[in-house]
Amino acid sequence: MKILMFGWEFPPHISGGLGTACYGLTKAMTKQDLEIIFIVPKAWGDEDQSLVKLVGANNIPVRIKKYSFRDESIKKAHNVQYVEIGSDLIPYVSTEEYYNIINNRVNTTKQLKQYTHTQELDTITFEGGYGGSLIHEVGAYARVARQIAQEFDFDIIHAHDWLTYDAGIAAKEVSGKPLVIHVHATEFDRSGMHVNQFVYDIERRGMHAADAIITVSNLTKSTVVNNYGVSESKVTTAYNGVDDVQLSTPQKFKKNVDDKIVTFLGRITFQKGPEYFLEAAAKVLQRKKNVKFVMAGSGDMFEKMMWRAAELGISENFYFTGFLRGDDVIHMLSISDVYVMPSVSEPFGISPLEAMRSNVPVIISKQSGVSEILKHAIKIDFWDVDSMADAIYGIVSYNGLDNMFKTYGKVEVDNLKWDSAAKTIKSIYQNTLSNA
Repeated sequence: MKILMFGWEFPPHISGGLGTACYGLTKAMTKQDLEIIFIVPKAWGDEDQSLVKLVGANNIPVRIKKYSFRDESIKKAHNVQYVEIGSDLIPYVSTEEYYNIINNRVNTTKQLKQYTHTQELDTITFEGGYGGSLIHEVGAYARVARQIAQEFDFDIIHAHDWLTYDAGIAAKEVSGKPLVIHVHATEFDRSGMHVNQFVYDIERRGMHAADAIITVSNLTKSTVVNNYGVSESKVTTAYNGVDDVQLSTPQKFKKNVDDKIVTFLGRITFQKGPEYFLEAAAKVLQRKKNVKFVMAGSGDMFEKMMWRAAELGISENFYFTGFLRGDDVIHMLSISDVYVMPSVSEPFGISPLEAMRSNVPVIISKQSGVSEILKHAIKIDFWDVDSMADAIYGIVSYNGLDNMFKTYGKVEVDNLKWDSAAKTIKSIYQNTLSNA
């Protein structure tokens, strides 16, 4: 069975958990006799393609309409070239300019006069990642997906998260093949109740166009059914897994301090609950001084958290590392004594599994998908900083408690592999194709 799979990132070029999940999942799927053509907006050339054929949308020529305009407000010749790629999004303009044009607040025809028009094959430039060009890259990706679907032979389409749903829909329209979408997170997880309507509309469109939907937890399945109006029979949960530890340069890391180290590892954003971790840290340090707290990651709340640590007077025991990736993540976990994931809303959460794999006891919020499957983890409500502080204090103070979670947690996580998710997804493919 051949799968045309649309993602947004692939190791080593990742900005978050989506790329890690796609990598682990695709490797496991190849063991199920599934042949995967994995599409990303931009291929860098150094990705691991030993098991998966990786295709960069930036390398696929598409038929593009090119217009040249003369600015009539300027007497001398002044040419501006626009590219029409056949999507609802306008490329090569800023977000503000885009909404001005869509809402007719700017009438460009008064200033610009068309004088040439050509059609030719060309590639579209993608930055990749989640930068300022994200809006038009999502639309451009869908345009290229239409061309890709005509060039490759495949049986089914698989699209990961909202960034690729329009690409999946375009591929389905041109090929007639079934579409499966994979929901790793929703706009409600990222933004709470203050959803971005643009993103929500793409998510809803993808869910209703899909022939089947995969969610990473029952928590996410509930959100899809209740907030997007999707039939429950269309949705199947396939829990994430974790890979074995792999170091690019094998080495054994050692702590350089005698103090206990408690780690938060993730984006420093509303969704991940960094402020609750920080408040719990202050409570622990009132009772026990020889503890170091580490907040590893970056995000829109980074500066706010630094100021709050200073206000609480815990800066000497609280460290910010910035974004970590690859071996640096393994290094950080290997010297940690406790890992805390206080997420406000976490569809799944792979990082606790990575911590347990490194023999680190974990404390996770009950509002996370991974809490549905973990038994040997301390579970607290994200907002209950007193319970979080008590749990941290207990693990760093009592060796018996620490050893119990290390021993049984490691055994538990060793049985949570991507192979189980791959088997579930293969079954979803087979059912979808038989009903097509």
